[in-house]
Amino acid sequence: MFSITKGGKELSKDLYTRDEKTRTLSTTESGLVLDFSGYSDCTFETGANCTFDTGSACTFKTGVGCTFDTGSACTFETGAGCTFDTGADCTFKTGSGCIFNTGSACTFKTGSNCTFDTGADCTFKTGYECAFTTWDGCIFDTGFD
Repeated sequence: MFSITKGGKELSKDLYTRDEKTRTLSTTESGLVLDFSGYSDCTFETGANCTFDTGSACTFKTGVGCTFDTGSACTFETGAGCTFDTGADCTFKTGSGCIFNTGSACTFKTGSNCTFDTGADCTFKTGYECAFTTWDGCIFDTGFD
């Protein structure tokens, strides 16, 4: 069972669409808490300032200021100011001001002012003023192109 709440109350089903066939949830609503912790291989398209708790292999397309707590093999395309706590094999394309705490084999393409705390075999392409805490086998391409 999943839950979608806003302000502590269940979100009206009129405010989102959920396609069972493609396992996609779409909404323009912001400030949501989405608990799909028992679900994997899902796609989320939301507004800003949302919190996600999901299984593995999920795809996220969100606005700014979102928080993610996921399993492995997820893809994120977000705005700025997001926090990620994930498993391994994730791909991130974000705006600025993001914090990452991940497993290994992750790829990051971010804006500036980011913090990374990762496992091994990671690739980073970032803006400026970023901090990295990593294991061995990481590649850094920082600054402007």
